[in-house]
Amino acid sequence: MKKVLSLVLALAMVLSFAVGFAGCGGNEDGDDFLVGAIYINGKNDTAGYTFAHHNGITKAMEQLGMDVSKQLKIVDNVPEDDAQVTNAINTLAAQGCKLIIGISFGYLTAMEAAAEKYPDIIFSHATGYLSNDTNFNNYFGRIYQARYLAGIAAGKKSLAVNNNNVGYVAAYGTEYAETCSGINAFALGVQAVNPNAKVYVSKLNAWANEIMERQLAEKLITDYGCGVIAQHCDSALPQIAAQDKNVFGCGYNSDMTSQAPKSHLTAPIWNWDVYYKLAIETAMNTPDEFMTKVGIYYGGLKEGFVDISPLTENCEEGTQAIIDAVKKMMVDGEWDVFTNVKLSIAADGTITKVEGAMTDNKGAEVISADGNTYSVYDKAGNLGPVEGGKAAQDGVIKGSMNWYVAGVEEK
Repeated sequence: MKKVLSLVLALAMVLSFAVGFAGCGGNEDGDDFLVGAIYINGKNDTAGYTFAHHNGITKAMEQLGMDVSKQLKIVDNVPEDDAQVTNAINTLAAQGCKLIIGISFGYLTAMEAAAEKYPDIIFSHATGYLSNDTNFNNYFGRIYQARYLAGIAAGKKSLAVNNNNVGYVAAYGTEYAETCSGINAFALGVQAVNPNAKVYVSKLNAWANEIMERQLAEKLITDYGCGVIAQHCDSALPQIAAQDKNVFGCGYNSDMTSQAPKSHLTAPIWNWDVYYKLAIETAMNTPDEFMTKVGIYYGGLKEGFVDISPLTENCEEGTQAIIDAVKKMMVDGEWDVFTNVKLSIAADGTITKVEGAMTDNKGAEVISADGNTYSVYDKAGNLGPVEGGKAAQDGVIKGSMNWYVAGVEEK
């Protein structure tokens, strides 16, 4: 009996050691890996920015065979306040999350501090510019490419309804390169098919304000006679306002056709799952290589990270063919938006490349005729070239663009 008991005890010790060893090596199936997410709006939103991120995270986790109900921890409706962001991070860290995602620009300083406080947790921040070498990255994409395509749809519609005034409800304007480059790309897309079009911008001075989002859209329609309303804000209310006023619109972040079926044309959208699958899989399996394998992420149409939602029946005939052709040019690397080459698109869909300097709405040259010099304004309001020449292009688009192209007016 003693021998049997000794064998049982010995076997138990071996099994205990084996389980403990497996725990140190990590779970290959990732069953215990927890993802934390901090949202600016509610996790149950049905459209817009937070909705798009949440869909991307859950889709990526499902693709990786993870149990979303158990392995995703969320703190939502967190404003861009360092103390509240820090509290959210501490909550997720205490729950055992090994990857914490923050989706709003204003989370950056709190996440930077948390990355130092929690060296064993990976922090991934959307739309920002801060990072470190070990456990803190940022990610964004060439959404300006998708905005250009949406601009083509808006421009075609503006021609069809004989209205050259296009409105744009923006979170911010030239204060942030993210909003500024988006406005400019959309305007350039509009002007490619309707060179007489004007894009009127009204700012929220906040990333989200649902009351103002609708009010500004209505103002652009009633006070400035805009026949198409585009947006860079979180809710679908500008599109609903457009429908209520019998004009057309281009949404953002997600397909807003269901919110405004009679007026919505298309929307620049994010396929966030493309990034989140890479980030989650790397953080789960090879966390020490996260900054090498993922690092500072900046994908575009080519990677499938950004796109536009399917064109609706509200779009003009021939729009799809033009958009497909221009999209192919960008995916193939034949052409891109912020260069010394503009596109001129005829009524029959013929695309012509026109070389020359790009000027802002003050008439100043912001991209040189040879495409080798990019300029921005300093704090004193003086325009000057950015170091790096042509290689500075992405840096200007992501971080320092602070001018509107000709044909854009802020109201």
